[in-house]
Amino acid sequence: MNDAAPAPTPAPAPRRVRVRAPELTGKGGWLNTGGKALTLADLRGKCVIVDFWTFCCINCLHVLDELRELEEKHRDTVVIVGVHSPKFVHEAEHQAVVDAVERYEVHHPVLDDPELATWKQYAVRAWPTLVVIDPEGYVVAQHAGEGHATAIGRLVEELEAEHEAKGTLRRGDGPYVPPAPVATHLRFPGKALPLENGNFLVTDTTRHQVVELGPDGESVVRRYGTGERGLADGPAEKARFNEPQGLCALPGGRVVVADTVNHALRVLDLATGEVSTVAGTGAQWWQGSPTAGPAREVALSSPWDVAWWRDEVWIAMAGVHQLWAYDPEKGTVRVAAGTTNEGLVDGPAGEAWFAQPSGLAAAGDRLWVADSETSALRWVDAEGAVHTAVGTGLFDFGHRDGEAGQALLQHPLGVTALPDGSVAVSDTYNHALRRYDPAAGEVTTLATDLREPSDAVLVGDDIVVVESARHRLTRLRLPEEAVRVDAVAHRTRREATEVAPGTLKLDVVFRAPAGQKLDERYGPSTRLLVSSTPPALLTSGEGTGTELSRELTLNPDVTEGVLHVSAMAASCDDDPANEYPACHVHQQDWGVPVKVTASGAARLPLILAGMDA
Repeated sequence: MNDAAPAPTPAPAPRRVRVRAPELTGKGGWLNTGGKALTLADLRGKCVIVDFWTFCCINCLHVLDELRELEEKHRDTVVIVGVHSPKFVHEAEHQAVVDAVERYEVHHPVLDDPELATWKQYAVRAWPTLVVIDPEGYVVAQHAGEGHATAIGRLVEELEAEHEAKGTLRRGDGPYVPPAPVATHLRFPGKALPLENGNFLVTDTTRHQVVELGPDGESVVRRYGTGERGLADGPAEKARFNEPQGLCALPGGRVVVADTVNHALRVLDLATGEVSTVAGTGAQWWQGSPTAGPAREVALSSPWDVAWWRDEVWIAMAGVHQLWAYDPEKGTVRVAAGTTNEGLVDGPAGEAWFAQPSGLAAAGDRLWVADSETSALRWVDAEGAVHTAVGTGLFDFGHRDGEAGQALLQHPLGVTALPDGSVAVSDTYNHALRRYDPAAGEVTTLATDLREPSDAVLVGDDIVVVESARHRLTRLRLPEEAVRVDAVAHRTRREATEVAPGTLKLDVVFRAPAGQKLDERYGPSTRLLVSSTPPALLTSGEGTGTELSRELTLNPDVTEGVLHVSAMAASCDDDPANEYPACHVHQQDWGVPVKVTASGAARLPLILAGMDA
């Protein structure tokens, strides 16, 4: 006889609340759909991945590249929809979005959302953010930052199986309609280099080639590379590049190419046409990877420009907000300046912050830097210290001449040393060529009505500008006096998050994707860095720690500002039978404009990865 009490009936698992995906709306309309306006109803039956991006953002460009394989593998079940959500004023121009979609070979529908309508509906806080919608139209996951393609790929396979069984999966072609190709000698050229024979070398970025042009800047002399994406060494007709950008000449005549999306440095021998790889592994650098060593064994991250300075090739490493250096004699690379934190902080090389450095120019004991995301002109001195000549931070930009401390640029990509010690700045999103005079401490405008100038080079008394969005080189006479323009100042269009005064609970939400677990074999697997602009916004809570939650104390005397949050988490495949599990790094930086109000929130949640709806 058994006198034991009967086992209690297990409680049913809590039912997951299903959230219907908000409609996709934007005043700019749709691209890559053949003129058709899409709705979520049109996409019913497909697994939809919504990519909130903006074309200035290097992390967004990384995600575009990460999604290419997933997009091709699941082409009959998955529709990727880009929602372009601008930061800079220029990015709200429809033609600029059209150009960017072609420039970066985006092969899926894109919604131009200049007023951030869909961004707000989905409560997005960071570029990039990915939202997964199931075939029935419900949100099932949201991820901020890059590095999530593997987890999303697994989720897609689960959704395919589930909805195939339910009969709610619809296979077949998606709504993508490619635009008609346009015939031009160059297509969104990036950088240029004058050659000793009077010709120009230009990176033909969207066509994945390096092109030699005649002295007229138009006649094509020779092309290097097949024109197809790839990483392949060899002769000119067999080599492959992947969105190359910067160029610099080595002593002896060979040329270094910053092969941006291949995360590599290539060397082009103009005498033979041979292309070889000298730095990078072809994979993207992630936190925890080596930062110095043999150049072919250390990963790089989106090298955007290169310059020969102090017997090394200096690299504008846009993907990690740093400057690196490559020593061709030793065959090594190293971090030269920057911490990987994104922002504008001057000081010793190991403490300075950059934000997508994208242009370099050596001038004696100074290396000039176009620091694009802070709309700043920076420079490195002979001792390695970093200084700012023009620019104030991530969210201030515009077109204003005058005293350097109050002058404004808008996402410059290039900088050129001039003979008198001043520098010309390719002020890309202002469509202008600007000049900074260190002696006078002033900024003037040299030329306007350019179209996304990304670089400029000197040829005698002329300056030749790479007009990227006009697909050409444009020769200008350097004027004796600057052209004056009306001053315009801007701040980012993002609305401030209202927070309550006093203590603010910051929570970075991270849940390891299915089949993975936090990697704590060598200590804490998470990191959180917090700072603010102005620094006085926080009276406590700033700094670095390993917990993804933190209490911040807001200064009652400061009513608005920006919280800068950088989070990282490492996870590994959770398979006890696998002795060497694959590991993944999830990281994201946020700049959150905040406004302190009595009715504001006492908690600020930021989603890094793993949020299920």
